[in-house]
Amino acid sequence: MRYAAAIWFSCASAAVAGGAHDFTFPALEGGEIALADHAGEVLLIANTASLCGFTPQYADLQEVADTYADQGLVVIGIPSDDFGGQELNDAAEVRDFCTLNYGITFPLTDITDVRGRDAHPFFDWIAEEGGRRALPKWNFTKFLVGRDGAFLGSWPSGVQPTGREMRAAIEAALNAPTS
Repeated sequence: MRYAAAIWFSCASAAVAGGAHDFTFPALEGGEIALADHAGEVLLIANTASLCGFTPQYADLQEVADTYADQGLVVIGIPSDDFGGQELNDAAEVRDFCTLNYGITFPLTDITDVRGRDAHPFFDWIAEEGGRRALPKWNFTKFLVGRDGAFLGSWPSGVQPTGREMRAAIEAALNAPTS
């Protein structure tokens, strides 16, 4: 019985060894966004939608990306049509909308499922790390990932990326000691 427990422990440890860095997304512009490419950086990841009441948060996400880039923050947007059909039809429309309306320069994934049976595996990991309460309940849920790939927290749509609460969390992650 001890042997089986040791195998379970080593498998469980290996499963979370890379944390968020284990995941890859299809990129909006083609190719892929490998979160492992951002090891050593803090990630602020948000599920987004172009036609949502929270869509103006794109401007806030860009502001946060610009403000903290030199300190090691990378913002990644995950366009999704999972909440109210509020995303545009294809990647080209999303790219044009984000560029023309918000000047987005941070990476965007292709349109991706963030909930349900077809959700990207990253969101299964979010549920494992933060519980079901950490999962997106609407567009513009924000997820913070440490430099080591560890899940640090999630914030719902109503929390502004430029607000005091988010900035404090981002700054704490950026200033955390690295191992």
